[in-house]
Amino acid sequence: MKQDMNHENRSGRNEFFPEDSFKSWGDYGKAFMKTPFRLKDRMFTRSNDYMEIVEMKARSSHQMKKTLSWWDLIWFGIGAVLGSGIFVLTGLEAREEAGPAVVLSYVVSGTAALLSVFCYTEFAVEIPVAGGSFAYLRVELGDFVAFIAAGNILLEYVIGAAAVARSWTSYFATLCNKNPDDFRIIVHKMNPGYGHLDPIAVVALVAIAIHAIFSTKASSVFNKIATILHLFVIVFIIVVGLINANPENYSSFAPFGTRGIFKASAVLFFAYIGFDAVSTMAEETKNPGRDIPIGLVGSMVIITFIYCLLASTLCLMQNYKTVDINAPFSVAFSSIGWGWAKYIVALGALKGMTTVLLVNVVGASRYLTHISRTHMMPPWFALVHEKTGTPLNATIAMVISTAMVAFFTDLRILSNLLSISTLFIFMLVAVGILVRRYYSTGITTKENQIKLIVCVVLIIGSSCGMSGYRAMSDGWIGWAVTAPLWLLGTGGVWFLVPEVKKPKVWGVPLVPWLPSFSIAINIFLLGSIDKDSYIRFGIWSGILLIYYVLIGLHASYDASKEVESRHCMAQYVDKEIKNVEEEYKKLEVGVGQLAKEEELGTKV
Repeated sequence: MKQDMNHENRSGRNEFFPEDSFKSWGDYGKAFMKTPFRLKDRMFTRSNDYMEIVEMKARSSHQMKKTLSWWDLIWFGIGAVLGSGIFVLTGLEAREEAGPAVVLSYVVSGTAALLSVFCYTEFAVEIPVAGGSFAYLRVELGDFVAFIAAGNILLEYVIGAAAVARSWTSYFATLCNKNPDDFRIIVHKMNPGYGHLDPIAVVALVAIAIHAIFSTKASSVFNKIATILHLFVIVFIIVVGLINANPENYSSFAPFGTRGIFKASAVLFFAYIGFDAVSTMAEETKNPGRDIPIGLVGSMVIITFIYCLLASTLCLMQNYKTVDINAPFSVAFSSIGWGWAKYIVALGALKGMTTVLLVNVVGASRYLTHISRTHMMPPWFALVHEKTGTPLNATIAMVISTAMVAFFTDLRILSNLLSISTLFIFMLVAVGILVRRYYSTGITTKENQIKLIVCVVLIIGSSCGMSGYRAMSDGWIGWAVTAPLWLLGTGGVWFLVPEVKKPKVWGVPLVPWLPSFSIAINIFLLGSIDKDSYIRFGIWSGILLIYYVLIGLHASYDASKEVESRHCMAQYVDKEIKNVEEEYKKLEVGVGQLAKEEELGTKV
């Protein structure tokens, strides 16, 4: 019995930390002493397409099932995005930041999202794996940058789902004709941002996770049905809302000025989060080269159009000063005397947020699966269940983390922190596109490499300058300096650095201008986030660095060296086989010559 328990403990430990550095405390101590060398190795080591598509997938024991088409991806895209922000944050931002001009905030954030969609699409077609942006950045910017992005990707999914789950409670309360706090446990001694405990949000998350665990295709079918019903409700809101529109509500269109519009757009970028979850489904897509561009770009165009219509409708129905910040659309119908319609709106919002949560759970688990394949997280999370073809362990882990955050944390805190993580990752993906197109090891000359680095630094630096200047001043002098520098950096890439890699199937148009503009607009929106959110972001980044130095660095280093060792061994075996084959051919020739000589001797 004792031996069996020891064996189970060892096997359980091996599933979490099977690398050589963690075999004993002595081995860990030796590994930790090599941290500077290993950190340098990981910072300058880049993966490649073959490694991500073949080697990493093989570490999940079983393959994910290819069951999705472009039609599935469009519905997943709409289901993933539509409902998360429009029903959650529109009222808050219209009332406190932008007024009726919140529609322009949606245009700005939608443009930023669409630019990022183009970048994601090229990567997803070229590297169709579950790792999404983590895999893309590992190939182009190296292990260290990819890990920092990975931590923020996981944070994005946890916070995004937690925010939607808490809003799910708010609309459920509206449906029951109750106040949201009636369903929450209020602890008065705690900070108000964390003291409104939400058990309903936890129950919703667990129920959706159970559905996601069993089948990706079944999740797709459920998503389609729920999204179709949701779209009917949205059409109802727009038609009835515009019939009861009051143009006087637009008399003060932008009461907080352009600063308020951009500040709101930075937060409302949350409304477009979710499309990157669709890119993680590339590994389960039948024809990635055709299906992913149609699914991602098509769904984003549809969503942006719907968001603008809904935002306009809300502010035409009700004066922005009286818009409710918890359930804006339901209360707006009550304000025009259509009290019964708020139940239809609440039900539609619940359906929309349910599909958002579903796709979030599916996408988050795929991200964690691929991150764990690299051993930056324990490889136990990378295991794919044999029967369901889904990452069971990763799904459970992400839902538990999300439920804990949703139980405690207020929506306002979640939304601002979420936008920082998301904009930061999208900016890195755009940089990754520039590196992918203009740099290739062994092809790009040292001179062109330096030119590319200088131009990218100029693009990022000038974008930071525009963002910072806009946050501090309404003048034009800063723009006169930073905008030409951005043009100089982007033009420098276009004129001075030759493009070394063309996409095989589908690529971002107008390179380098479109990725460069994506970098600029994402950084620009980052300048509108509040200081407290940056402090929380800094704390989270610090925690990531500590984990990486103590665990992730050594685990991924050992795993990569094991792969290199296998490749070297395979090359050695291939070489030896070729040598044996050549020797065998020489022996055959020698034997043939000897046979001929014996035959001639016999004749003589």
